[in-house]
Amino acid sequence: MNGSGHTHPLQGPALLAALALCLFGYAQLDAQPLSKEQVERIGIDQHLDEQLPLDLVFTDEQGQQVKLEQYFGSKPVILTLVYYECPMLCTQVLNGLVRSLRMLSFEMARDYEVVTVSFDPRETSALAAAKKAEYGKSLGKPGADTGWHFLTGSQDQIDQLTKAVGFRYELDERTGQYIHAAGIVVLTPTGRLARYFYGVEFSSKDLRLGLIEASNEQIGSPVDQFLLLCFHYDPASGKYTLAVLKTLRLAGGLTVLVIGLYVVVALRRERRKRRRELTVNHH
Repeated sequence: MNGSGHTHPLQGPALLAALALCLFGYAQLDAQPLSKEQVERIGIDQHLDEQLPLDLVFTDEQGQQVKLEQYFGSKPVILTLVYYECPMLCTQVLNGLVRSLRMLSFEMARDYEVVTVSFDPRETSALAAAKKAEYGKSLGKPGADTGWHFLTGSQDQIDQLTKAVGFRYELDERTGQYIHAAGIVVLTPTGRLARYFYGVEFSSKDLRLGLIEASNEQIGSPVDQFLLLCFHYDPASGKYTLAVLKTLRLAGGLTVLVIGLYVVVALRRERRKRRRELTVNHH
């Protein structure tokens, strides 16, 4: 995790992929092409290791006022910023997240939480409830009832949240739809921004490693801990990539260990053989 507080903008292939999806979805609305200035105003800036303002107030799917801090404290949190009546892109983000979560051995509510927030202040808790029911059923795993939260809120609270996350979007007044990029964010139990994953398809390996790191390795198996030694998070791509030098060092260390064990075993065998020979000669 980058503790420097530097901002890592969505860039390179990740930017092109996310904005291509955005533009494709926007084109389905028969809208005018986006200007260069509009494209530059849309994106995701990585605010790694910065603190999310957990005192922000939203409305949950039951119409109750809640603070973000209610979903933090002991488990890592996956945050998705969408709007529920999005004609294409937000649905693809949530569908991609569901596909990735299905492959995780971690259990929602027990090992992690998911918080989905609409950035459209016009949307209601009734819409949020419908989305919760839809995606809980689609996930088909335990924990969605208590571990996946769908929120709506006022423009002021939404603005503070999206600014803290680095999520830049824009409302097109002509269509009434939002222009935005695609991605999800993993946060630590204390609400620090830990990992960003871009696009609408999320590698279950990347998401698993992100959750393990965000939890300070409180979840996961010994194999996962070993994988974290071999892979490192690349902010530019939003993915975990093989750390070649680190892997070579680990491989070298394992080789030395194996050779050492072999030498120890061989020496012990030789000693036992000599003892047997001495015993035979004595008799």
